[in-house]
Amino acid sequence: MNLTQLVILPAVAAAMLMTAPLASAQSLDFDTYKSKVEPIFLKKRPPHARCVVCHSNSNNAFRLEALPKGVKEYTQEQSRKNFASVTNLVKPGNPEGSRLLIHPLTREAGGDLFHNGGRQFASQKDPDWLTIADWVKKGK
Repeated sequence: MNLTQLVILPAVAAAMLMTAPLASAQSLDFDTYKSKVEPIFLKKRPPHARCVVCHSNSNNAFRLEALPKGVKEYTQEQSRKNFASVTNLVKPGNPEGSRLLIHPLTREAGGDLFHNGGRQFASQKDPDWLTIADWVKKGK
């Protein structure tokens, strides 16, 4: 192996690993995510905190970009980063198999065992849950 191969091959391998999680993202619509899904993460859902409060710069699977004080929406670049994070929690075409939808759902409505932030969705009929589910369902 020559010096060029020693330098280029690891870079190619790293690029392949970085794009691998985005394979599912390619089938999900970014524009719908940005206009309909992402605003849900910024929305106050009494009696809970907004998703962004706990998931900004968090060290868990659902990680959202932090917003500076007084800023009410994400930049395009921040939305792209959020989209990449969120799509890792989604099974395109399968809302009921998507952690993004099951984790914050009450147990009685089909949610999983535990969510630190409380149950954001009391049922699968919640309008915001349905918005996210519709976006996931349209993915392939």
